[in-house]
Amino acid sequence: MQQIIARPLTHSAFAPFGEVLEVKGPPDKLINAGKCGRHHDLARLDFGPDGRAGISLFDAEPRALPYVLDLVERHPEGSQAFLPMHRNPWLVIVAEPGDRPGTIHAFLAGPGQGVNFPRGTWHGVLTPLSAPGLFAVVDRIGDTANLQEVRLDPPVEVTLP
Repeated sequence: MQQIIARPLTHSAFAPFGEVLEVKGPPDKLINAGKCGRHHDLARLDFGPDGRAGISLFDAEPRALPYVLDLVERHPEGSQAFLPMHRNPWLVIVAEPGDRPGTIHAFLAGPGQGVNFPRGTWHGVLTPLSAPGLFAVVDRIGDTANLQEVRLDPPVEVTLP
């Protein structure tokens, strides 16, 4: 089984796969009488011509390390953003593009980090490393199919350094 080591989730390392959503640096502007910093427009959301934005809450079971990745998925009709509702590390797993998933990459998201996957980005399933595994997810709601899954054979083992 191939083994990959998850690296820290950074804007530059993750850029080929989407956007990292986090509060970093000074806000773009102050609002609410100067009591709130707005970090503005952090992701390119895409819901396709026949979709609409939806917010769902996901409650995923924590996974143990080393993690055996045997399933990846993508959403051909729209983007998908994951916003943790906790301050625990979690795994973000992606694959290089193609008709089938390419090379697998793994990232360790730190406290306060979310991600946005553009339309069609191959990614692993939601992988919290501890409870709670609660996430807000902003993605496409519509009548057309928006999920493609591929089983990995052989699977890939993800570890930390």
